[in-house]
Amino acid sequence: MTRLTVTGLRKSFGATEVLRGLDLDVPSGAFAAVLGPSGCGKTTLLRVVAGFEDADGGEVRLGDRVVVDGPRGLPPEKRRVTVVPQEGALFPHLTVADNVAFGVPRRLTGRRRRVDELLDLVGLAGLGNRMPAELSGGQQQRVAVARALGPAPDVVLLDEPFSALDAALRAAVRQDVRTALHEAGATGVLVTHDQEEALSIADLVAVVRDGRVVQSAAPEQLYRAPADLAVANFVGEAVVLPAEVVGGVAWTPLGRLALLRGDQVQDGRGLVSLRPEQVHVVRSGRGGVSGRVVGTTFYGHDATIRLEVPAGDGTGAVVPVLSRTQGPLPEEGAEVGLIVAGPVSFFVEG
Repeated sequence: MTRLTVTGLRKSFGATEVLRGLDLDVPSGAFAAVLGPSGCGKTTLLRVVAGFEDADGGEVRLGDRVVVDGPRGLPPEKRRVTVVPQEGALFPHLTVADNVAFGVPRRLTGRRRRVDELLDLVGLAGLGNRMPAELSGGQQQRVAVARALGPAPDVVLLDEPFSALDAALRAAVRQDVRTALHEAGATGVLVTHDQEEALSIADLVAVVRDGRVVQSAAPEQLYRAPADLAVANFVGEAVVLPAEVVGGVAWTPLGRLALLRGDQVQDGRGLVSLRPEQVHVVRSGRGGVSGRVVGTTFYGHDATIRLEVPAGDGTGAVVPVLSRTQGPLPEEGAEVGLIVAGPVSFFVEG
């Protein structure tokens, strides 16, 4: 297992600076997700680590090996890094087994046995004689992963490989791929713009914005304690409210709320961020702050309730609030009580 360490990585295309001193640390054997919107630099990061693009500055280490040192770098074939592209990119004229064998070193004794082991690892045992066109999209992506694991790489880079699959298949395939990488002992880095995908399968999520990693943390920590308001809004849905902090607690339109790391927050005005599932809707008169239901959306596994509560600033204004629930839905226009569970994050405006 190999640790991936990226330090101060810079890359420009003409006058456009894409990577601006990016830092990333992926522990040995971990599966990391690099998450960000289109154009933030995440695919360029992958291409520099793989050796497909030269860096302008910074360093990339694989274990104790320096593979990128400023504009100098090892050739791709000497890095022990493989890539699973977005569409799989299988050879259509080769069988499944021959596609996988393409990634296995020719000098390896027992090469055919290695191919069979890889197909079994990705759940495709017995399908080696089929052609890629005879496989489903999910099976084709599994073949691409098996091919990438063929040379026993230290690091496998995955460039949004599940984006073309339908939702139900995508969830199953990405879990299988994560398991295969873990069993192979490879460090994995997934590039994605899908927040749910990143949070559900990664050991570590690195959020990239404007060519830098703005927060890198375990999925639960990233979701519950975002580094800034932009991360809070990007990673899942957020309820953002004006607040005034006094003595380590926040006074908001939803009442007095406990703060994450409240003992480290100075008194003053700003904004709090919390998740919709923290907002519990109860019958009017049973506690909490009064609010009015303005709409509901049912998803099957859960539902969201859109509400309005008084801003509390003496102007008669209201602020929007979102609640996520698996319980019965109140009628539109109903007056309800709102109770917040758990601490919230505070950010100074500006």
